[in-house]
Amino acid sequence: MGGRRGSRTQRKHFKQSRENVWKRPKTESSSDPNNPNSSNPAWQPFATQNPSFDEYYKEQGIVSPEEWDAFMEMLRKPLPAAFRINATSQFCEDIRSQLENDFMKSLQAEAIEGGDLEPIKPLPWYPDNLAWQSNFSRMQLRKNQTLERFHEFLKLETEIGNISRQEAVSMVPPLFLDVRPDHFVLDVCAAPGSKTFQLLEIIHHSAKGRFLPDGMVLANDLDVQRCNLLIHQTKRMCTANLIVTNHEGQHFPGCRSHKNISNGSETTNNLEQSIPQLLFDRVLCDVPCSGDGTLRKAPDIWRKWNGGMGNGLHCLQIHIAMRGLSLLKVGGRMVYSTCSLNPVENEAVVAEILRRCGGSVELVDVSNELPQLIRRPGLTKWKVRDKGVWLPSYKDARKLQRNGIVPSMFPSGKNYADLTNNNQKSENGESVNAEDVVQPDDTISSIDDLEEEVSDLSLQLCMRIVPHDQNTGAFFIAVLQKVSHLPAIPDKSATSQGKLSTRSELHENLSDQATEEINGLEVSSVDGADEKILEVASKAEENISEMALEAADEKISEETSEVDEKISEVALEADLIDDEPARGAPESNSSEAADKKTDSAKTGEKRKLQIQGKWKGVDPVLFFQDETIINSIKAFYGIDESFPFTGHLVTRNKDANHVKRIYYVSKSVKDVLDLNFRVGQQLKITSVGLKMFERQSSREGSLAPCSFRISSEGLPVILPYITKQILYASPADFKHLLQYKSIKFADFVDADFGQKAADLILGCCVIVLREGDKLSDHIQADASAIAIGCWKGRSSLSVMVTAMDCQELLERLSARMETEKNGTLAPESLGVLDKKQDMSGENGTPLEDHNVEAMKIQDTNASE
Repeated sequence: MGGRRGSRTQRKHFKQSRENVWKRPKTESSSDPNNPNSSNPAWQPFATQNPSFDEYYKEQGIVSPEEWDAFMEMLRKPLPAAFRINATSQFCEDIRSQLENDFMKSLQAEAIEGGDLEPIKPLPWYPDNLAWQSNFSRMQLRKNQTLERFHEFLKLETEIGNISRQEAVSMVPPLFLDVRPDHFVLDVCAAPGSKTFQLLEIIHHSAKGRFLPDGMVLANDLDVQRCNLLIHQTKRMCTANLIVTNHEGQHFPGCRSHKNISNGSETTNNLEQSIPQLLFDRVLCDVPCSGDGTLRKAPDIWRKWNGGMGNGLHCLQIHIAMRGLSLLKVGGRMVYSTCSLNPVENEAVVAEILRRCGGSVELVDVSNELPQLIRRPGLTKWKVRDKGVWLPSYKDARKLQRNGIVPSMFPSGKNYADLTNNNQKSENGESVNAEDVVQPDDTISSIDDLEEEVSDLSLQLCMRIVPHDQNTGAFFIAVLQKVSHLPAIPDKSATSQGKLSTRSELHENLSDQATEEINGLEVSSVDGADEKILEVASKAEENISEMALEAADEKISEETSEVDEKISEVALEADLIDDEPARGAPESNSSEAADKKTDSAKTGEKRKLQIQGKWKGVDPVLFFQDETIINSIKAFYGIDESFPFTGHLVTRNKDANHVKRIYYVSKSVKDVLDLNFRVGQQLKITSVGLKMFERQSSREGSLAPCSFRISSEGLPVILPYITKQILYASPADFKHLLQYKSIKFADFVDADFGQKAADLILGCCVIVLREGDKLSDHIQADASAIAIGCWKGRSSLSVMVTAMDCQELLERLSARMETEKNGTLAPESLGVLDKKQDMSGENGTPLEDHNVEAMKIQDTNASE
């Protein structure tokens, strides 16, 4: 056989992208549990120890020797489940009250023996008791029948969007960003989306009394599949202030609009230019990391962990963080965070950022914020381990010929090389000679001769969260503020210039210009006579930061080792100047290879702005401007003229006659989309806007005057502006609609309501819950009102809400009614139908049978 059999790669080999670490393969008969001679059981728990892990972090001094045992003991315990109440939910107060007054008491008796005295409790450091931690493990929640009610509560409210399951320490970074409702926020590495959801929640919650917040969140992730997870997570928020993009974080487009570049889209010709460049007030930089802070929820990391994992990510983390800073406004704040314990991924990255920025970026002291959060200061000294050898400084790395190690990994960041000609800087200030060739006269020193470095930067202002302080995972957080523009690139020395080709020299000059533009500096050459230079610079606008790295990366590729190239530099080279030939470096592992081919096709003498849909495999984003459809929607629902429609509707279909969904975007998102058109659609947008209207494709729906219905997601936004096709139902009738999904007009408890429903025009309508004794229909509904979309048919009213939403609304309404003492509603009206109504319609038809008609109407509702 020669080992060749079965070597052909087949489709089935890609069905699972990640190894199933929870299922151990059956290898030998000795693992059979029925075999009495079996030496190994069929299933074994993960080994929660790794000698290399112990040796590495003991040497780094992550915790004191006295705490080591407690630290390790906590790491070996399962992570408690944590969740956060959505502060913008209509039922936020109800859910918090249910947790405080119901579950905290009822679950007390179910606390596992020997466990925490409090089965569930609010996280003391999270504002307003909105974040909670359950001391039952996930396995206990799933397997213990006595906890079934609590588990079902968590599942239902999570699916609806009223709560979000999220690790406790993962909630910390957004809180230190100090986000306000008018801020533009960038989440560079956003998937799976729990922090993005939290940022949106903060923006909306702090914008009380406003139509929509003035700010927005742009969530980005490299992986397309993770972007889909991100979209699914944030969809529950129902927001018009979000854009999801698919880019490499270190290559995120700058989207700077030049005044001599004409508008390339007819759809934006009449739109006023609002923002010249995409800059952000806040940036969350939760970078990819080794993840050993998540050992409690991902025990498979124990067997995979090794000391080189952090070294391999260090350079990439620096590039992503520097790109985030270049997109940050002066005076803005960036949070750099990882779920890693490794100082090479944490303090070393922050120290290198501070060195490169030369005083334009400072660490922020946030010790007075969230005082009940136990945190520890960042380290000021650490060592680097490579191939089993400790390296206290880069000098020792050079002596020991460790070519995969770079100076920025060490506390001082010094490369101990001849500084006369080797202080070249890249766009972000990186030393070009990051890995100097080992000098032949260097000799290998003994370990006793190694000198340990100590950083002179204020790294103690960083934060470390360790598991045994508050029964959490581990996390690292650094809060940075941009106090001035990032420094411009100094001119290259004659020695460096001599090694670059004429083409590289041109790109280098353009790189300097691009970096100055990123930092908001005035560049005289832009308005000068050299139009050719500007033309070529515009051609590379999409990768504005990579332009500035071009010359430096040319030098790096000649002198650095192949190990470090695979770590980070190759990832940079793949998206550099489009018209530059490859230099023989390996291809990047980026999942955007197809998109890069698209980018490479943009070469030419003049910049050609791309039409919508330039990103392969991604639906185009188009402003919806079909006045016939828009006017029919306005007239049918009586939408008030104060509701901003113009320029706020987008679609993902080029054919206006077959548009199925119309999305609504906020003013801030509209401005970003307009900018994206003007710069040739540099942003690869995978999701944008709030689904507001959806075409009703059922047979009955085609007969309605307006073929578009209001979606459940968009109803809260447009509800205050609807003046037609809207009715106010009593609690009894509202609850019956949720229970039976479809009711004939004559079968409503309130006969007057039934008559008004019959008088509505055929098509979509809105039913609002009438509160208390208010009987008038002339009530100004606001976004906080409880309302559902329905379909007015020929003889009945049918609910157009998912079964899960109906269930959740019924439970919430029942809970509210139970808490009302001496309320206006009789108890019998809350539980079952009135006796006069019985369980039949006017013709003796059971109400349950009306569901058949409702299902016909809701043929397109499944997507909701």
